[in-house]
Amino acid sequence: MPEQPQTRRGAATYQRILEAATEEFAQHGIAGARVERIVSAARTNKAQLYSYFGDKGQLFDAIFLDSLDSITNTVPIDAEDLADWAVRLYDEYLRRPDLIRLATWTRLERRPIGHLAESHDVHDEHKLSAIASAQAAGRVRPGDPFDIMAMVIAMSMAWSPVSNVYAADSSEPAEVHASRRMLLRECVNQALRPR
Repeated sequence: MPEQPQTRRGAATYQRILEAATEEFAQHGIAGARVERIVSAARTNKAQLYSYFGDKGQLFDAIFLDSLDSITNTVPIDAEDLADWAVRLYDEYLRRPDLIRLATWTRLERRPIGHLAESHDVHDEHKLSAIASAQAAGRVRPGDPFDIMAMVIAMSMAWSPVSNVYAADSSEPAEVHASRRMLLRECVNQALRPR
């Protein structure tokens, strides 16, 4: 069983490993990631990485679950305004494209069907409950709350790093992003308004 760091120096090394591995996995996926590059970027050694994380697969899992927590905590759902939630997700993908890439590698290399994470209920339960409450109050169209959530997330990813059409970048002009945000907001509102 991997150990957690017990010292401040160990915690700093642990954090450097997470940061270097996040970049490595986001860029190269699970199969393409190299432990040698991770430990070099983290200024540590393989023994330390394996002591903290077990193996490369467990390191990826730790990073991926942390990325799910990050998005959930940074962009909390507002079922009263799902369009705003979609726009805030769009902004987070611009700010942290690595997070969406990690999810894509998980889909490609680990979980080609079904939920993206075994612990999906931990990340989704409060979202589904909020959507169901908004539906019961007549503010969101009827339908399976999971499908509503999936649709909003999919719409928010229209210009994300995994788009099949166009991947946006934070360096694009502000008016371009403003136009996309407005279109996204209008589309989500139109799709999900009560019937």
